Amino acid sequence: MVSRVIPVDEFDLVIFGGTGDLARRKILPGLFRRYLAGQMPRGSRIIGAARTEMDDAGYREMVSEAVAEFGGPEKADATGLADFLAALRYVAIDATGDGGWSDLAALMRDGVVRAFYFSVAPSLFGDLAERLHTYGIADRNSRIVVEKPFGRDLASAKALNDTLAAHFNEGQIYRIDHYLGKETVQNLMAVRFGNVLFEPLWNSHYVDHIQITVAETVGVGGRGAYYDKSGAMRDMVQNHLMQLLCLIAMEPPSVFGADEVRDEKLKVIRALQPVESHHIVRGQYDANGDTPSFRADVENPRSFTESFIAMKVNVSNWRWADTPFYLRTGKKMKGRASEIAVVFKDLGHSIFEGDTARHRNILAIRLQPNEGIDLQVTIKEPGPGGMRLIDVPLDMTFADALGDDAEPATDAYERLIMDVIRGNQTLFMRGDEVEAAWAWTDPLINGWEARNDVPKLYDQGSAGPEDAMMLMHRDGRRWRDVKA
Repeated sequence: MVSRVIPVDEFDLVIFGGTGDLARRKILPGLFRRYLAGQMPRGSRIIGAARTEMDDAGYREMVSEAVAEFGGPEKADATGLADFLAALRYVAIDATGDGGWSDLAALMRDGVVRAFYFSVAPSLFGDLAERLHTYGIADRNSRIVVEKPFGRDLASAKALNDTLAAHFNEGQIYRIDHYLGKETVQNLMAVRFGNVLFEPLWNSHYVDHIQITVAETVGVGGRGAYYDKSGAMRDMVQNHLMQLLCLIAMEPPSVFGADEVRDEKLKVIRALQPVESHHIVRGQYDANGDTPSFRADVENPRSFTESFIAMKVNVSNWRWADTPFYLRTGKKMKGRASEIAVVFKDLGHSIFEGDTARHRNILAIRLQPNEGIDLQVTIKEPGPGGMRLIDVPLDMTFADALGDDAEPATDAYERLIMDVIRGNQTLFMRGDEVEAAWAWTDPLINGWEARNDVPKLYDQGSAGPEDAMMLMHRDGRRWRDVKA
C-alpha cells in the first residue's frame, strides 16, 4: 500500500514555551518524526522561544536530549537528527516585556508560512498576540496554535476568545485538542461517512446506546494544584469526551471541510439536554496502602474535586431521540484504555430459542492503547450439538492490517501541527464551539457546587464508584469491560 501524504509549504514555526515539558515530550520529537517522513520541507525552521537564556547550540543540545528520552525508534537515526537540529533556532524572550522581540522579528522570513505555537499558560496568550503584531512578526496569513484549557467556564472562555480575536481572525486560530489527532478518531469519520454499511443504522431506530470511556491508570502526578481546580469535568469531559460525542452524533456535513464539519459538531452541542443530578456520578480515588489518595496527591485534605465522572447524556434531535450516551472518565482505574462503543439493539424477533437468543452487535472503536476497530457479530459455535450462538469480533487493529502504513509511532500532535502548516482547521475547535461546550457544562458544575456534592470514594485499580455501575443498571444496561 502506498501512503499518500499531502505536502506542506516551507515554514517557520515558533514555539513559545520551547523549553517546556510539552515541547520536550511531544512537540519536538513529533516534528523530528515528520522531518524523517519528508513532511518538513528543506529550508523550514523551528524557532524555540522562552525566558531561559541560551544560544542556538544550547537549544539543539536540549532538543537532542529530548529526542533521546522521548523519541521512538527514529532516535537512532543520527544523520537525520543532525540535519533536523540544523533547522533549529532559539530566541530568549520576555513574554510580558520587550526583551528578545526585535531579535525574533529579525529572524522571520517573507514568503514562507509563519506559525506560532502558544505552549504557555493561557494568561500569556494576550501578551504574545499583542507583541506579535506590535513588532510586525505576524501578518494576516500567520497562524497561531493555542493549548487547552480554553478557559475554566463560559465567561473566561469568552474573554480568551475576545483576547485572541483582537489580533487574529478565527481562520488564523487553531485550538488544539490532541484527541482529535488520534488515528482512530479521524478514522471514525471515514467509517461513518465512507461506508454505506453503517450510515443507515446510525440512529435511534437501531442503536440502543453509546458508551464513551477514557480510563487512566495514573493519578494526577505533578499536576495536583491544577487538577484540584479543574477536575475530570473541566479537564476531560468538556473537551475530549465532548469532541468524541460530537463526532459520533453529528450529521453528515455537505463536504469534508473545516467549517462544514464544525458546524455539525456545534449543532450537537446545542442539542445536548441538561443532565439531571441523578444522572451524574462523581468520584475520588481513595488511598491504597502506601499509595496516597487523591486528596493527598493534590495536597488538599478537604478537596471536593472529582478524579472520576460518569454521566448519562441525551441529544435532542431526530436522529438520537431516546438513545442515551454514557460518558465516563477517571484516574487510577484498572486499565488504561479509551473506547467508543456503539451498542446496537436486539433483534425484533429471534428464531433461536433459549438464552442464546440475546446477542447484540457492538461496534467498538479503540483509541488507545491499541488503535483499531472491531465489530462484534453473532455466529454459530463450531462443532456438533445443535445451534449454539457465540459472539466474535471482526477485528481491524491498524498496526496488523496496514503494516508500515499504519505509522504506529505517529503522535497526534505531529499530525495536527502539519494540519496547521497546511491551513486545515477541520480537526481544531472553533471559538463558538468552545463557548457552546462551556454553556452546557457550567450549569452542571454550578449545580453540584450549590448542593455541596461530595464525590464518592473508589478503590484504585477498580472501574470507579459503585454508583457509576448503578447509573447503567437502572436502565438495564452495563458498562463494557474495557481492557487495556
